[in-house]
Amino acid sequence: MHHLILALTVTPSPDPTGTLRPGLSEDQVTPGTWGFVLTAFIVILTTFLIVDMVRRIRRVRYRAQVEEARLAAEAGNTDGGSENVTEARSSTDENGDGGPRTR
Repeated sequence: MHHLILALTVTPSPDPTGTLRPGLSEDQVTPGTWGFVLTAFIVILTTFLIVDMVRRIRRVRYRAQVEEARLAAEAGNTDGGSENVTEARSSTDENGDGGPRTR
């Protein structure tokens, strides 16, 4: 309904070519080359940040799974099943990211 009212109230331009107002040039109303480059840079930077964030979230999730498996192995093997604990610790050290370790 609003579109119909808006269409009825808008009067068409007498000059259909769409010229600029006098005193304005094409460079004053468009972002130009630098605007495109800056926008492309922001898009690329945002993409890299999102990929890095997903990688870090995945790493934290895997570490939590390894820790849960280690705790389950310790709870299930009270008779000294240290092989599973060593496996769980070596898999977290394979990342090599040097980040803080959760214990």
